[in-house]
Amino acid sequence: MAHNPVGINSALPITTSSARGLDTTAHKTDALRVVAVGAGAHVAIGTLPTATTANYYVAVGESEVITLGACRNQKVIGITTGATTTIDFPEGTGSPFQVGDAVSLTVTGQTDYNFTHKIVSSINNTAGVDGFYSTRIVVNHDSSSGNPAALTPTNSAELRGSFMVAAIGTGSGTLHYQQVQTSKGANG
Repeated sequence: MAHNPVGINSALPITTSSARGLDTTAHKTDALRVVAVGAGAHVAIGTLPTATTANYYVAVGESEVITLGACRNQKVIGITTGATTTIDFPEGTGSPFQVGDAVSLTVTGQTDYNFTHKIVSSINNTAGVDGFYSTRIVVNHDSSSGNPAALTPTNSAELRGSFMVAAIGTGSGTLHYQQVQTSKGANG
């Protein structure tokens, strides 16, 4: 099986108590390659995961590929700042996200709007309320400080799902993980 790496390789110390990676990862592929070095590890992936011995086991020195499911992302056409942040999607597209999902926002040319790994608190897809005809979501991100310029048609704004990795080990070591695209070879 061939792997095409996507993004950066990350590492998480493995201990006999549950540890969560400090980084959040933008969900860009449907597969995560993990390798446990020094000790086996049980691996959990999610919004704010806590690993237990009931989670997926990766043997020491073995490489495993864990499915992440389909990537979810959506173009953003409007952002309302405040104690929470309201995100507007293009009319007719809907929201690929659910309440409780973690999301990250990237706006090309206006980084004041950007945020990483914040939780979706509500979704409004009611048609035609006060002249608004597209899906809006509210994210638990306080964007009230600062005063970013209004989005312009030349800005590219995208909301993308994100995740974290947690592990609990059979001893001390390191869990390496990276998103990959996979393909079978001519004989596989």
